[in-house]
Amino acid sequence: MTTHEDRILTVPNLVTFIRLAGVGVFWWLLFGADNVAGAAWLIVIIGWTDWIDGYLARKLDQVSRLGKALDPVADRLMIASAVIGGLIKGVVPVAIALPLLLREAVMALVAGWMAAKGHGVLEVRYLGKLATFILYGAVPAFYLAAAGVDFMWWVGWIMGVVGLALYWWVLFQYVADARQRQLESPRPERNGT
Repeated sequence: MTTHEDRILTVPNLVTFIRLAGVGVFWWLLFGADNVAGAAWLIVIIGWTDWIDGYLARKLDQVSRLGKALDPVADRLMIASAVIGGLIKGVVPVAIALPLLLREAVMALVAGWMAAKGHGVLEVRYLGKLATFILYGAVPAFYLAAAGVDFMWWVGWIMGVVGLALYWWVLFQYVADARQRQLESPRPERNGT
């Protein structure tokens, strides 16, 4: 039986698809047009529009399973792209980039494990959204510093350290959530053989 959560064509999902398309535009700006400042501003725009799809989903009663799955993918893909692109260009410090990428890899493993076990998708935590928002400010700050706005280097470091601390803290909460979901799942019955 199909429910309203099975919908694909919704306004919030359209916003998420636009955000996902923005990742490709980011790569073009950074390497095709060699426009570090433009890439920085696109990261900011995609980051600051992160709340729009969730808000619209609730406001328009268009919450969907696809939206719940794609929204964090759009966030992770943009952050990972910005960090990897920043590493390649030499604008994001390794001390910020590597812990951020490691956290993304661990979270991807947790999400993959959840999917493989049929445990669904974890509910997004407010602290995770806050950490993502802070990092969406930190990473482009490094880009803007590389483009000549010197004081942004310090903004990047301050926001980067705070954002990373929160990001890792909430990772442990997500791991606990995944473990709890596993414990609550019905176990297959054994045949007694």
